[in-house]
Amino acid sequence: MNEKKEPSVLQGFKAFLMRGNVVDLAVAVVIGAAFTNIVNSVVKGIINPLVGAVGTKSLDNYRSCLKDPCKVAADGTVTSGIPIMWGSVLGATLTFVITAAVVYFLMVLPMSKYLARQEARRREREGTKEIVEVTELEVLKEIRDALVAQRGSGHDRQ
Repeated sequence: MNEKKEPSVLQGFKAFLMRGNVVDLAVAVVIGAAFTNIVNSVVKGIINPLVGAVGTKSLDNYRSCLKDPCKVAADGTVTSGIPIMWGSVLGATLTFVITAAVVYFLMVLPMSKYLARQEARRREREGTKEIVEVTELEVLKEIRDALVAQRGSGHDRQ
C-alpha cells in the first residue's frame, strides 16, 4: 500500500531546467547570439569599408568568375556565368577569427588562469595537510620508540 509516487513529467522537466549547466548554456547561447551581431557589425561597418578604401570595394563584392561571362544583378542574383564569392567567405572567416579571439582572450584565458590559481591554492592546502600529517606521524613514532625504550630499560632493572 505504500507505493512510491513517480515524479510527474513537469516536475522532471523543471528539475532538468534548474540544473546549473542548462541555465548556463542558455545564457551562453543568448550572449553568443548578441555578441555575433556585434562582431558582424564591426566587420561590415569597419573592416569592409577599410578594405574598400584600400581596394576597390567591400569584401562582400569581391568575386572571381569560374565560367565567363559573369554577370550578377544588383540584388545579388546571378544572371550569367559561375561567380565564386570569395569576398563573402573572407568576411565570414574574419568574423569567425575576431569572435574566436575575443571569446578566447576575454573569456577562456581569464577563466583558465582563475581555475589554475584555484587548483594551486587547493594543492597548497593539501600539501600543508600532508606536511602536518607527516610531522604528526613522525612525532608519534618518536613517542612509540621512547616508550619501547623505557619498557626495555625497565625490564633490565628487575
